[in-house]
Amino acid sequence: MAKTALITGATGLLGRQVLKGFNGAGWDAKGTGFTRASPPTILKLDLGSEADVAATLEQVKPQVVVHCAANRFPDKCDSDPAGTIALNVEASATLARLCAASSTLLIYISTDYVFPGTEGDAPYEATSAPKPPNLYGETKWEGEKAVLAEYEKAGKGGLGVVLRVPVLYGEANTPAESAVNVLIDAVWKAQEKGASVKMDHWAIRYPTNTEDVGRVVKDVATKYLSTDDKTSLPKILQFSSEDKMTKYEICEIFAEIMGLPLDGMVANTEGNDPNASVQRPYDCHLSTKVLKDIGVPVATQDFKGWWRREARAYRK
Repeated sequence: MAKTALITGATGLLGRQVLKGFNGAGWDAKGTGFTRASPPTILKLDLGSEADVAATLEQVKPQVVVHCAANRFPDKCDSDPAGTIALNVEASATLARLCAASSTLLIYISTDYVFPGTEGDAPYEATSAPKPPNLYGETKWEGEKAVLAEYEKAGKGGLGVVLRVPVLYGEANTPAESAVNVLIDAVWKAQEKGASVKMDHWAIRYPTNTEDVGRVVKDVATKYLSTDDKTSLPKILQFSSEDKMTKYEICEIFAEIMGLPLDGMVANTEGNDPNASVQRPYDCHLSTKVLKDIGVPVATQDFKGWWRREARAYRK
């Protein structure tokens, strides 16, 4: 009998690849979406409705739920704090409570932005103390705590798991779906006459491919479901590539691959204003030690190699 999985946010950048990863490995996996739902593969689900969530869990009866759905763009979080808290925290807690009641494994996708990214701090271990730099990070950390607390309350510790990931790139419906893919638009903008596109060349990022995250999530689900004493396994996991670059360096790679000059782009090396109320993270690099310790492979695709294959879709 096929193993069953349910992926929330399965119409999004990451959720699509997680769903594809499970189905490709022979699981019977279903996704959920809201405005872009397409049954029977992507079921329509309002995560804000406890009754809807309960009905979907009863319909699919998954052995594992991967919670990818989130408001994940920091600027959108700031413009809609109530909606962000409702999805990132409250809906996550409800989902965890219902999954715990049926002894269903839940993998909650979180972010490197639970850490402040202060110069000299990275890499962050799974046990490092979170100190989110913005509302997005705060709500994801609150979501982590809510998910783990619901499982502890139900006496099901070990079935609630957090997986933190950094900025993602990969196959996208539009470049704007990814904070990495969208930089190709900036490279094209830099081709305009008289262009002077300012691009950050200070903060360090570790762009990670959504296909790799999908593989890791599936491997984690397999590991946890096959382990009798799940309380012996860690509750917080982290995955990241080791490809280290600034946004400007990413743009340099895109320009090189597409054979475009970058004269119309200016590297902005200004760091944080010490007097600013919100400090931008400098380096939130996540250590993958805990995944390695439990035997989950952490290899990732080569950033430049992947884009050499895919850049044709972004040529004009």
